Amino acid sequence: QVQLVASGGGLVQPGGSLRLSCAVSGFTGDHYAIGWFRQAPGKEREGVSVISSRDGSAFYRDSVKGRFTISRDNAKNTVYLQMNNLKPEDTAVYYCAVDIRLRMWLDPLEYDYWGQGTPVTVSS
Repeated sequence: QVQLVASGGGLVQPGGSLRLSCAVSGFTGDHYAIGWFRQAPGKEREGVSVISSRDGSAFYRDSVKGRFTISRDNAKNTVYLQMNNLKPEDTAVYYCAVDIRLRMWLDPLEYDYWGQGTPVTVSS
């Protein structure tokens, strides 16, 4: 059974940084895409970034380009989201998810397995 465990959220001031981690276990396929998503109160869940475990190719939503960096450590089956220059509008619960078909989309409906969320609050 595929399991994802997200961690690293917290309270940070505007302009600060956080690194989220997502540890994946139980996956028996060759490669997959891991996406990071977020959901703010009263808003729909949105895709933030996605990375391929096969070649490390990645995509970002426009609002985080240049501030967030997604990376992977295949030996540890872990994906990271480094978030710099955080803004109050980045406040949300962040989730990681796996797409076993490796389509590299940012649509949460296309993902198969989800981890629990880790909350990020950006506030002074």
